[in-house]
Amino acid sequence: MKELRLMKGNEALAEAAIRAGADAYFGYPITPQSEVIEYLMRENPAKRTGMQVLQAESEVAAINMVYGAAACGKRAMTSSSSPGISLKMEGLSYIAGAELPCVVVNVVRGGPGLGTIQPSQSDYFQAVKGGGHGDYKLIVLAPATVQESVDFVKLGFELAFKYRNPVMILSDGIIGQMMEKVELFEQMERSSEEYEWATVGKKEGRDSVIVTSLQLQSEEQEKVNLRLQAKYREVEKNEVRFETYECEDAEYLFIAFGSCARITRKAMEMARAKGIKAGLFRPQTLYPYPYDEVNRLASQVKGILSVEMNAGQMVEDVRLAVSGKVPVKHFGRFGGMIPSPDEILEALEQKIIGG
Repeated sequence: MKELRLMKGNEALAEAAIRAGADAYFGYPITPQSEVIEYLMRENPAKRTGMQVLQAESEVAAINMVYGAAACGKRAMTSSSSPGISLKMEGLSYIAGAELPCVVVNVVRGGPGLGTIQPSQSDYFQAVKGGGHGDYKLIVLAPATVQESVDFVKLGFELAFKYRNPVMILSDGIIGQMMEKVELFEQMERSSEEYEWATVGKKEGRDSVIVTSLQLQSEEQEKVNLRLQAKYREVEKNEVRFETYECEDAEYLFIAFGSCARITRKAMEMARAKGIKAGLFRPQTLYPYPYDEVNRLASQVKGILSVEMNAGQMVEDVRLAVSGKVPVKHFGRFGGMIPSPDEILEALEQKIIGG
């Protein structure tokens, strides 16, 4: 039976992991995502489902524990915030290269460096372009509500195992700390399935499986890369997700993701009240990015403003999608500063309409 609760975003993520049948969570506390591991420790899911929760000695240790659990075919998850995710990037590259499923949550804070504990969207490049080494991709989901934080944990595990690929949920300090009403899905059973790609030790009727991302021969490493690229094309074909608001008759288009999209929607409503036909496009998947739909909308509008809590990152994908059809400008606040609807509307008027 589904259950309604008033929950903080980070705690809702943790509860969703339990209900999604996760086998293990390995993490390390860092603001503003510490409530994820705190909730799991307090809830003690081992008694509910058998799910194991461990605070590792570091972020590096946590992601390698995820690597080990994923190699055994288990549903493994970790979470952190920006500097901690940076430390996990080598392990994520290994996991992607070994073609293993896992879910990683990044509750983004301002940077660079240790930066601030305030919310930001400055990890877009790191998440979408592959923050570690090599030609790999993470599937990246961008929730804008606490409800989507819950839903994307379940979806994240589904996509991770469907494509044997790491999935990142790119949240931020606003969504992680806010409280909203959520509908929790029913408890799922932990899977007992043994996957042919997983290492479970030598068994009768089954050869041993070696899980690795290391190929010493260039020819073999190229085969791995070609297989990965073919998989990414399948992801791009099948898994694009987005939402649109008032785009049918729009003459100007806002594009924003995550918490920024919530603020930008108010700016869109204010523009409409002034007689400006503005619409809002919100990508829910940052990879795969909805290039085709943005390109289609570019054919009907006069200009596009990409609104982000960073110095200009997603705007590069917007420009790629638009292919020069109309002007594309960026408006952002960064370092933990949150834009206001008035600022966003003013940017549209100055950069696009008056530009």
